Amino acid sequence: MRILRSVRHKVCADGSFMKEFLLDAPVTEGFFAYLENFGTVESLPDVGEGFYKFEKPDWFSIKGFAGDTTVEVRFKKEVMDLTVDFIYMLFSSYKGGEVDLSALKRRELAVGERVQKRLYGA
Repeated sequence: MRILRSVRHKVCADGSFMKEFLLDAPVTEGFFAYLENFGTVESLPDVGEGFYKFEKPDWFSIKGFAGDTTVEVRFKKEVMDLTVDFIYMLFSSYKGGEVDLSALKRRELAVGERVQKRLYGA
């Protein structure tokens, strides 16, 4: 699955930066299950059947409906330049079946160190 382009973007009241991405294929429940390797996934049926939210604190969140070809991503503005490439990797690495997580986990660790350093000086 690939991100084709950002179809909408804005700065939110909480200081985050939102981008709505158009995908080349519909997002699936399996994709949200795959995201559990990198953060917390919630199913929110009260919002609508098939609605999911993924949260990676200090990085970004992803919201969307299974079956749609768009998702909303909210970035922590202070580290967006560090984390946006990881979003593209998450989507492009998901092929719908078995995924080799080793490269993504190495990248996540490297980016995470930079995010922590920028946000907390650690």
